[in-house]
Amino acid sequence: MTGTLYLVATPIGNLGDITYRAVEILRTVDLIACEDTRRSGILLKHLNIKNRLISYHEHNELQRSEELIKLIQSGRSVAIISDAGTPGISDPSFRIIEKAHEIGASVIPIPGAVAFVCAAVVSGLPTDSIFFGGFLPSRKGERRKRLAEISNIPATILFYEAPHRVGKSLLDCFEILGNRKCAVVRELTKIHEEIIRGDLETLSARFAKEKLRGEIVLVIARSTTGAKILPGSLSLPERVNELESENIDRKSALKIAAKEFGLSKSEAYRQMVSYKK
Repeated sequence: MTGTLYLVATPIGNLGDITYRAVEILRTVDLIACEDTRRSGILLKHLNIKNRLISYHEHNELQRSEELIKLIQSGRSVAIISDAGTPGISDPSFRIIEKAHEIGASVIPIPGAVAFVCAAVVSGLPTDSIFFGGFLPSRKGERRKRLAEISNIPATILFYEAPHRVGKSLLDCFEILGNRKCAVVRELTKIHEEIIRGDLETLSARFAKEKLRGEIVLVIARSTTGAKILPGSLSLPERVNELESENIDRKSALKIAAKEFGLSKSEAYRQMVSYKK
C-alpha cells in the first residue's frame, strides 16, 4: 500500500503559531524532510518532538526526491516542512509533490502560516484579487523585465525580497509600474514586526538610504491609471515607433522604451540599429 506525503506548514516567526494538527503529524510520521536540519531541529526541540530528520533542499532535491518517493511507495509516511511557512511556496518541494501524485500517493496539506498571505491582509491594500510573484530576480535587467511582464495584472502584487535589495527593487517598481501605493512588510510575527506604508516613489527614496533587516514582503497596489509598460507582445523598436506616434521625439522615445524594457541606452540603440538593418 502506498504511503502518504504530508505538506506541513510551520511558523514564520512566532513558534506559538504551530497548529495542533501539525504537531500530531510531525510526531507520528516515519520521516520529516526539511530544508535545514539545524533550523528545523530548533522547532522540533521546542515542541518536544523526537523524530528522524533529513535535509531536502534545492541542492539535493533530485537525489533526495527519489529516496523519499521510494519510502512512500513502500508504505511509509513522510512530512515535508520548510524553514518557515508552508512548503511548496518558493521552496523546492514541487518536485517531490509532483512525483507523489505520479505514483498515486496521498498528498495532504496541513495548513498554517504563509508570509505573503499575512502581508496582504495587514497591508491595508485590497485583497479581493492578489498576485504572488515569489522572489524578484536579483539582476536589474531581469527584475525590470519581470515587472514589465506583470505590470497589467489587475490585482494587488506581492513579492518576497532580500533586505539588501529592497531600495533598488522599489526604485525599479516605481519606474516600471508607476507611483502606486505600497507596503513594505517585514519580520512578520517576530519581535521587530513592522508594516511601512507609503507609495513607491517615497519608499524607494527612503530605502535607498535606510537599511532593513529580516524577512521582507513587498505589497504593491494594482494600477489605477494604467501600467506604464505594454504587454510583452511589443518589441522595443515597436514600442519606440508607438511613442513617436504620440508626438514624442526619437531620442526621448528611445530613452523611455529603454527604461521600460530594463535596457541600457547603448543596448537599446544597438537593437534599433539591428532592427533597421
